[in-house]
Amino acid sequence: MGQLEDFRFFIAIVQSDGISKAADKLGIAKSAISRRLRLLEERYGTQLINRGPGHFDVTETGQQLYQRAVEIVGNADEIEADFAQTAISAAGPLSVSIPDDFGRAFLTPMLLGFRAEHPEIQLNIDFDDRYADLVTESYDLAIRLTNEPPDSLIATHLGVWRHRLYASAGYVEAHGSPESLDALKDHPLLSHGGSRRADWDFEVKGGTRSFTFQPSFSSNSGAFLLQVTLAGGGIARLPDFLAAPKVASGELVEVLGDVEIATRGIYLLRTPERRMNRRVRLFAEAVQNICAANFGC
Repeated sequence: MGQLEDFRFFIAIVQSDGISKAADKLGIAKSAISRRLRLLEERYGTQLINRGPGHFDVTETGQQLYQRAVEIVGNADEIEADFAQTAISAAGPLSVSIPDDFGRAFLTPMLLGFRAEHPEIQLNIDFDDRYADLVTESYDLAIRLTNEPPDSLIATHLGVWRHRLYASAGYVEAHGSPESLDALKDHPLLSHGGSRRADWDFEVKGGTRSFTFQPSFSSNSGAFLLQVTLAGGGIARLPDFLAAPKVASGELVEVLGDVEIATRGIYLLRTPERRMNRRVRLFAEAVQNICAANFGC
């Protein structure tokens, strides 16, 4: 019996919360699956599951092996499914959670192109900045802007999300541009979010400096914040994917361009249990390609 089948047995044990239930699910003897688990632990020289009467806990090493095994077995099953037929279809549903501004401002052309290229895929895109639960809400994939993707999910790094400080050309002409971080306090500052106080983190020698202020205006919509900035409302921290077209047109001017703002990562997330079927892989590849071309990953 091969290593792949050992992984299948181990996955069944973890997902069934016990050897007896896994044996029933697989239709084999309990002694046979117990033996495979024991041999697997001997192979790796560590206990994968703490077990006893009324006691069943997957060890930390067991959790790591489980996540890797789910991916390996899933990939093997996908290869089998994809190549078992000469003309396999990608038809079926695909549900993806994407941050609102990032999706609408940057990914829309890719999403429209993907829809035109794969009309057989029933694509559902949820534009939402909240961190949706991929398990309970049945998303196939999620894109998140973060530096700390959850350990419980499989994360693919897509690139780096950069912010800069901007003001409208008219604002700078009328009020000037700050020449230091401390001078920001002399200008109306626009913030993303709904808090009465906000923090901007800047990369400085020796670490990170946090600039705390009371926004003169705030919004949970980056697109609307951009419009307020263009109208001369003050200085805002905006992502490049929103600001770049307006900078190119001359409507926006970068402020304190020599100051580095802390970046965030762009990640494609899925659960270990979610199979990477053909339509999921097609979408993941499309997202990776556009991010690689624009965000340096």
